[in-house]
Amino acid sequence: MTEAIPLAASSATLDLDLARLSVREVNAALQSLGEGEARLLHPAGRHNLAVGLAAPIDVHVAGHAGYYCAGMNGQARVRIAGNCGVGVAENMMSGRVEVAHNASQSAGASAHGGLLVIHGDAAARCAISLKGADVVVRGSVGHLAGFMAQSGRLVVCGDAGESLYEARLFVRGRVHGLGADCVAKEMRGEHLAELAQLLDAAGLDDVAPEDFRRYGSARTLYHFSTERAGSY
Repeated sequence: MTEAIPLAASSATLDLDLARLSVREVNAALQSLGEGEARLLHPAGRHNLAVGLAAPIDVHVAGHAGYYCAGMNGQARVRIAGNCGVGVAENMMSGRVEVAHNASQSAGASAHGGLLVIHGDAAARCAISLKGADVVVRGSVGHLAGFMAQSGRLVVCGDAGESLYEARLFVRGRVHGLGADCVAKEMRGEHLAELAQLLDAAGLDDVAPEDFRRYGSARTLYHFSTERAGSY
């Protein structure tokens, strides 16, 4: 099991204890920070933690988070020292969100920018409707990964469930099925360099880019064709 992400100790760190404060109070305090670092103590799986942040602050969630942690993130660096529920980093615009263990469904849903790193596994619909962000998963992902993705990159170091879809996809393990219009593609030198940069940004320097395969759209469904009507 992956070691929990350590929490930095600093006299400038703002400690917000969810055993005493409401989620609304904690988020208001985080959103008022223009810089610095905060720790969310005793999160106990609460939903909607650290949402709507728009400043380059560091947030350490000292435990498990519930639904939509770090949703709509902009610029902030959020680290979750445990598991997280549905929709982590949903609609993220920029910044970095890092999960020490596993993520539930729809991780990184509709994310436009930034980097989401999951050190464990991600459940179904990881990177669904992705619109430009980077999602790197050390473990495996469930079915419908990248479903309706329009732009961005998904890196899976483990296996991918059935119906892998669009965007720029790199998978090291077994792919159980490709979605409509998704095909295997050649892994050229520029793709290896691109993947190496992504793995380095995610802190996965023990994973070799050469072990991955690349997938993407065959672009046969971009315009309606009566011959392919059953595939739409």
